Amino acid sequence: MLLTPRHRSRPRISRHRKAALLACAVSVCLVAAAAPPEPLGVGDRLYPYLGNPGYDVASYDISLTYAGTNDKPLQAVTTIDARTTADLDRVNLDFAHGTVRSVEVDGRPARFTSAGEDLVVTPRTPLTEGSRTRITVRHTSDPAPAKDQDGGWVRTVDGLAMANQADAAHLVFPGNDHPSDKAMFTFRITAPDGCTAVANGLPTGAYRVGRTTTWTYRTLHPMATELAQVSIGRSAVVHRAGPHGLPLRDVVPAADHKALEPWLARTPDQIAWMESKVGRYPFETYGVLMAQAATGFELETQTLSLFEKDLFTKPAYPEWYIESVMVHELSHQWFGDSVTPRTWSDVWLNEGHATWYEELYAEETAHRPMKDRMKAAYGAADRWRESGGPPARPKPPAPGQKIGIFRPSVYDGAALALYALRQEIGRPAFERLERLWVQEHRDATATTADFVRLASAVAGRDLRGFLDAWLYGEKTPPMPGHPDWRPTAKTGPAEPRARR
Repeated sequence: MLLTPRHRSRPRISRHRKAALLACAVSVCLVAAAAPPEPLGVGDRLYPYLGNPGYDVASYDISLTYAGTNDKPLQAVTTIDARTTADLDRVNLDFAHGTVRSVEVDGRPARFTSAGEDLVVTPRTPLTEGSRTRITVRHTSDPAPAKDQDGGWVRTVDGLAMANQADAAHLVFPGNDHPSDKAMFTFRITAPDGCTAVANGLPTGAYRVGRTTTWTYRTLHPMATELAQVSIGRSAVVHRAGPHGLPLRDVVPAADHKALEPWLARTPDQIAWMESKVGRYPFETYGVLMAQAATGFELETQTLSLFEKDLFTKPAYPEWYIESVMVHELSHQWFGDSVTPRTWSDVWLNEGHATWYEELYAEETAHRPMKDRMKAAYGAADRWRESGGPPARPKPPAPGQKIGIFRPSVYDGAALALYALRQEIGRPAFERLERLWVQEHRDATATTADFVRLASAVAGRDLRGFLDAWLYGEKTPPMPGHPDWRPTAKTGPAEPRARR
């Protein structure tokens, strides 16, 4: 029922007193309005200033104009369509390596400044919670290395590629650079004659004007910013069909096409092998990008995985190992790209699973027993935990080494935890869990707690205590079924090549 409050007499306030109070209130408002912009973040434990609160990005439309040389900034326009999740007087975007020429919010010019690694935009009128908004930023995108920053553009012998993991997409374009905010992407890349441009997703057209061509690509599934990929160079694009007619396209240096073809031809069978383990490939296309660049790693950019060309052309590694690395990046399309970690502390869900299928592939196709690698990993696991943290709680990266979270503990250490889980619940339950995981969280984000809950449901019993010890413990628990396995004092299995 509605209650009517009793009338209460109020003390009378003099006219001068009222004026003083009003002046004080106005002063407070002016101070609040004049508060300096500051960098924000979504509270990620490992990257506290990455991402921004107050909005959810629906799509990015990124236009890039490449002048033909990879040492000069590209001209760019990034358009962001988003929905606000709070009332906003300002909108923070992650962007730290380019010159901003102008910003518009819903078609109207907006003020902007920088704060830390954020571009802070002040629209003419505040944005209300639940509203749709479009932010257009005209800027440059600089391929020169950023000071004390890793990643972003990778300069190749004949052009450019991207390596944005973990926190470097905002060195290329403005956005909400955190995996918790996946969105659709459109890329429009203009380049001079002699260059070919390829990006995530499927091509939707190319048109030529004078001596330049503009290529357009769109994703059909949401993507985290760190998985964006654009390749510009003197490249050959090789097409073939994968399982179920899946369109495959590989991007390789044009001069090396024939030499690389035997490696490219292996992808369809690798996809079929992965589908036999975890179900249908989750995206609209796949391919490998073989770049002439010295990155020191491979990267699972969505639908177009990045590899160093030298991995395939120099006799540094045996064939079985190179194929297992290809499967590592392929498996990320399910684990990491389709099912994306909600926070960077959950990165073991990416790397542990990719390492698992890398090892399982080597076991089944090259007779390299997984148990041997797991036993060696068990011997080193305590040292890995001490130096880098347990798999699901990696230590923060050192200053200036933001990719430092990619340590052995989240690779072989996390695969070791999956091996322990399979030992504990049995192979049939484990394989059912893997299929359900990628089905239930497809095109979404997920956490370690989500994985533990699903594992418990599949096993029919509470596995929190078991998995917490394996994922968060300072010491490696006993391995089920292998009571003789012990930590070793000597150096553990080497990481012959970085892979993410």
